[in-house]
Amino acid sequence: MKTLRRSAFIVAAMALSGTAFAQQHNLHVSNSFPIKSNGGWDYLTVDAPGKRIFVSHGTQVNVISTTGDSLGVISNTAGVHGIALVPALNKGYTSNGKANACTVFDMQTYQTLGTIPVGTNPDAIFYDAYSKKVFVFNGKSQDATVIDPATDKIVATIPLGGKPETGVSNGKGLVFVNSETTNEVVVIDANALKVVKRFKLTGGDEPSGLAIDVATNRLFAGCGGNATMIILDATTGKNLAKFKIGDCDGVAFDPELKQAYSSNHEGTLSVIKEVSANKFVQLADVKTEPGARTIALDASTHKIYLPTAKTESVPAGSTERPKMIPGTFHVLEISK
Repeated sequence: MKTLRRSAFIVAAMALSGTAFAQQHNLHVSNSFPIKSNGGWDYLTVDAPGKRIFVSHGTQVNVISTTGDSLGVISNTAGVHGIALVPALNKGYTSNGKANACTVFDMQTYQTLGTIPVGTNPDAIFYDAYSKKVFVFNGKSQDATVIDPATDKIVATIPLGGKPETGVSNGKGLVFVNSETTNEVVVIDANALKVVKRFKLTGGDEPSGLAIDVATNRLFAGCGGNATMIILDATTGKNLAKFKIGDCDGVAFDPELKQAYSSNHEGTLSVIKEVSANKFVQLADVKTEPGARTIALDASTHKIYLPTAKTESVPAGSTERPKMIPGTFHVLEISK
């Protein structure tokens, strides 16, 4: 995901399409789980059946329970961004941006099983249960590395024509990934392992977060460049609705509650309600903490998790990136 952010955003309260409601959803910060190690952070992944959260942090992945207890550490993951889990094989994969590689680990012992060289600056990563493949999206080489977790062999490298961010699957043979530099959603055939479509995000800049409602076939693309969420038809690419959110880096969708969430760098969580396949409304923002820009959802409990840390103040107007205060990294829990 993006690691360099603007210092502040002024976010409009009204949606660009549909109606914005100051409707209360009772979501709030319900807990904070400290992780006593240093370094930057990016994605986190929830293992709902195992009641665990895998949190990228510096050169390691911290594993905590959904009650905040420390369970273990996956070490030597230089510049780690994301974590993908393959429970059927008891294996997980990390995307190590500084090492241009993925670490393969045992999901129970957290021990390293191997390392797989991939493209340049691997960032987002996820497991597609339909194709039974791990997709690694490489920022600098602008391609996707596809790994067969049964053999840990690379089966394809797919050129994407832009810098990829988050990827999702429709569970029926299509994988979607944001292209940050071309303002598109790129569509990959998970069987042929090639790009088959490109959907333009009209009025969207620097898409990063992406989520899907597989029931209604709707994509939710969070564009951090202009603080906008665009909702698309995943078959045609038609832009259906557009909302003002915050400086988004992550998006999640709750399939039971029919709500999309955008985690925003300035310390808010935007909430978009899917009333029907073609009607969406914006609910009131949830106050979180500055820096809480990535997101993971436990669909079984409807709880949301956001990593962040305290940072040193910088002079007004400065373009300097705030420095993290050592020992302040933590994961916020959002619930009703």
